[in-house]
Amino acid sequence: MNAPESEVLKVELLPIDDEHDIGFIACLTIDRPDKLNALNAEVMDGLKAVCAWVEAREDVRVLIVTGAPPNPPAEGKRAKPHAFVAGADITEFAGAGSEVIRVKFTDNAVEALWNLSKPTIAMVDGFALGGGCEVACSCDIRIASDRSRFGAPEINLGLIPGYGATQRLERLVGYGKAHEMIMTGDMVPADEAHRIGLVNHVVAPEDLRETVVSMAQRIGSKSSHALRVGKEVVRSALDESLTDGVTTEAAAFAGLFDSEDKEIGVQAFINRETPQWKHK
Repeated sequence: MNAPESEVLKVELLPIDDEHDIGFIACLTIDRPDKLNALNAEVMDGLKAVCAWVEAREDVRVLIVTGAPPNPPAEGKRAKPHAFVAGADITEFAGAGSEVIRVKFTDNAVEALWNLSKPTIAMVDGFALGGGCEVACSCDIRIASDRSRFGAPEINLGLIPGYGATQRLERLVGYGKAHEMIMTGDMVPADEAHRIGLVNHVVAPEDLRETVVSMAQRIGSKSSHALRVGKEVVRSALDESLTDGVTTEAAAFAGLFDSEDKEIGVQAFINRETPQWKHK
């Protein structure tokens, strides 16, 4: 089953291990560089389709999401800046009322990304604003170049975030900082984003892809079953009390002892071998 692609989305499959056939990393590129990779209806429909494809493909172990680099400028023109996603395509907001927007923002692509059972990494190089910041926040891990900027500038349009930033951003950076970002619309540079917990790592632009792919390969080499269970349990911490969460973790931990991969991992450790996961 081939990856769904379009003029605005590209999918590249990268091997997890060049020597062993253990699956792939899917690298999804939002490809609207002349519009700073802004999210329009075509991008959102395509992103939902790619998420469904990744979920269905057993051999796709990790999803990386990124934005296309700027095209070379025309002669005499200034080059456009780098962008992960510079927000929603505001032209689609003009004249739209609540009924139209409610449909667009319900069962949307950002939620499809958030609900993937497989690990996801945002590879951020440049602006991650508005919907772009929300796409990044919907990934499990965020790695950014040092020229990246994050923000929730919807307040400047008389709006608030609509793809989950009021909830996910608050859980990442805290109540006060989330309010500051949403109420001022100010951008946060990469180093501050790292300091407040919005991104996991900040690297030089030329090191970004290698850093992200290397992490994706390390993650993808683990048991897919254990990864899925681990993601479910960590996510449960967002909705459960500490007491309930510890109970959830204990049940999930015990359940993994009935999996093939547990015994494979234990025996490989004892025998000082590399585990050959069954992924079940």
